[in-house]
Amino acid sequence: MFASFGRIQVRSGASNEYRLSAVQGFNTDTTTKMMTEIEILKSDSLMLTVARDMDLANNPAFLEKKGPVPHVSLDDPAVRQATIHRLQSFLQVTLVPKTDIISIGYSSLDPKLSADIANKVISTYIQRSYETRFASTQRVSEWMEGQLDDLKQKVENSQERMMDLQKQLGILGFDPNHNQISTSLEDLSRAAGQAELARIIAEARYRVLSGMDPNSIEGSIETTPGTAATELTQLRAQAATDKANYAQLEANLGPNHPQAKAVKAQIDELDKEIKDEESRLLLQAKSSYIVAQANEKQTTAALDQQKADAYKLRDDLVEYTLRQREYESERNLYDGLLQRLRTASVQAGLESLEIDVVDQALPPANPVLKPQSTIILTALAFGLLGGIAIAFLMESLDTGLRSIAEIESVTELPSLAIIPRGRRSSAEQAGHLTTAQRNISVLTQPKSQFAEAFRSLRTSLLLSTAGHPPKFILLTSATPSEGKTTTASNLATILAQRDTRVLLIDGDLRRPNIHHRFGLNGKTGLTTVLTGATTLEGTVQNVPEIPNLDILPSGPVPPFPTEMLGSETMEELLKRCGDIYTHVVLDSPPILSVTDGVILARMMDAVVLVVRHGKSSKHVVRRARDLLLRSGAPITGIVLNAVDLNSPEYYGYYGYSGYSYSSVDSEGWESQATAGTGDRKGGRG
Repeated sequence: MFASFGRIQVRSGASNEYRLSAVQGFNTDTTTKMMTEIEILKSDSLMLTVARDMDLANNPAFLEKKGPVPHVSLDDPAVRQATIHRLQSFLQVTLVPKTDIISIGYSSLDPKLSADIANKVISTYIQRSYETRFASTQRVSEWMEGQLDDLKQKVENSQERMMDLQKQLGILGFDPNHNQISTSLEDLSRAAGQAELARIIAEARYRVLSGMDPNSIEGSIETTPGTAATELTQLRAQAATDKANYAQLEANLGPNHPQAKAVKAQIDELDKEIKDEESRLLLQAKSSYIVAQANEKQTTAALDQQKADAYKLRDDLVEYTLRQREYESERNLYDGLLQRLRTASVQAGLESLEIDVVDQALPPANPVLKPQSTIILTALAFGLLGGIAIAFLMESLDTGLRSIAEIESVTELPSLAIIPRGRRSSAEQAGHLTTAQRNISVLTQPKSQFAEAFRSLRTSLLLSTAGHPPKFILLTSATPSEGKTTTASNLATILAQRDTRVLLIDGDLRRPNIHHRFGLNGKTGLTTVLTGATTLEGTVQNVPEIPNLDILPSGPVPPFPTEMLGSETMEELLKRCGDIYTHVVLDSPPILSVTDGVILARMMDAVVLVVRHGKSSKHVVRRARDLLLRSGAPITGIVLNAVDLNSPEYYGYYGYSGYSYSSVDSEGWESQATAGTGDRKGGRG
């Protein structure tokens, strides 16, 4: 193989000082941008362009075939896919660390072809870079031109609507504060004020004159602004002179003297003229008052009408303001887009990539790979070493326990029984079963492999201690959900099949579950007996399906379970139970979760550690065993629970599953169960 490499430098566009705006199209994350360009270099579209330009699908050197090859077309999907895949397989595109330089290389059996393909990839990539950015700029320009046409039409329509509204409102120019209505309103407001003032003055003058002594009218009229009382004053002055002359003539000549009578007649005429003038002045003041009052009413009415027009103008001005803002917004948007359109091409040029060819690919002088046989042997050697390493790694990581031999090797304890995975009753059968029959499988399937496994466990436990069978039996596990409660419930049921009295105690005071399995009441139990609230005889409960089995639930959950289980009262209770029952089976919490199980284990005759198949790990089981041994607990052995008997390592373990038998235990139990439950069909398997 001959490998030829070329190198290019990919940089961003012009420096920031030449940019037209702060918005930059080039990603500031250089690493991400360079990785994107590398993927573009290896893209299918770029490879297809190179293959078409160089006609690689019909090139024997590219296909590594001797002699002419049949002519094919890249339009064929199969040919196109094979050609692109071959190009991508032998193309190496890498980023030179801590630089903007990308290395493009190609490997083939022909050194010249390797160099030609590498150079063609570089030139096609450069051409594509310019074309895509030009096309992008063109698309943006076309879109912006379409938007500008729409905006231009909107601006024109908005301007026409605003001008029509200006004419309607009488707005001068573009200032809505200067219009005909507002100007008229100001003038009318001033006129109304002046009319009201004139009416007040005229009314005051009239009312003063109408209620005044006629002799004092002259002085008031003279002091009233805007009145001419000179004629009345002259008449009164002339009357006073004539009265003085008349008095002198009357005294000298007598009242009947012709000259005195003439003066007297002149005085009477003057008095009449004075009264007429006073009446005229009063009538003139009243007329002025009426005119001022009418002027005020008309001016006020005109002002009210103008105010109504002004209120309507206010609503129209709101619409005008909205129209004006709409026009200004659309005009600004239009101007901005027009500016962006004019600078789009320049901006695109400044923000485009600059690609410089650092090194052209040259035909290599020597091959870079070893002979094929050396490559195969090297690959086989590395593959063998890798397989061995992976095998050891998987072995070290696999800590699950899946076989009896493995468990006995890890725990150094004997296996008491293998409990197969239980089968649940069908929905039709479960509808006719009690709670105990649904949860305790040995009741409904007494001749199954599951029930036989518990009989085997019973036998192992009864023979585990020399001289006498164990009375107190504790079942526990290393971690939760390993099946210890199920094992304890079924074991107690199997033990009760014999002519023995069995007591099942729920010693898990944190998560009790025994009373749920048998459908019993859990309000009273072990905790109420230990506290003295109830007696043992009044607390134990019996299951009708199992006459010889009594159950002591855990009772209410106490605040300090460990102290209660480790008390002397618990030891005394166990001694009393031992006097009454043949076997006492206890279900306890997991060993590694709490210390309750370790405390109870010291009081037992036999301790069984339940291990779930495929769940428990070697380290966890060994840790639980060490805790029990250090506490002095009598560990009898291990029970492997939930085993799939169809697996190869357990196939045939219960090979007699099809064997028909009638054991003493089964017959005795069926007869007892029938007597205890009446017409029960669950005992036949």
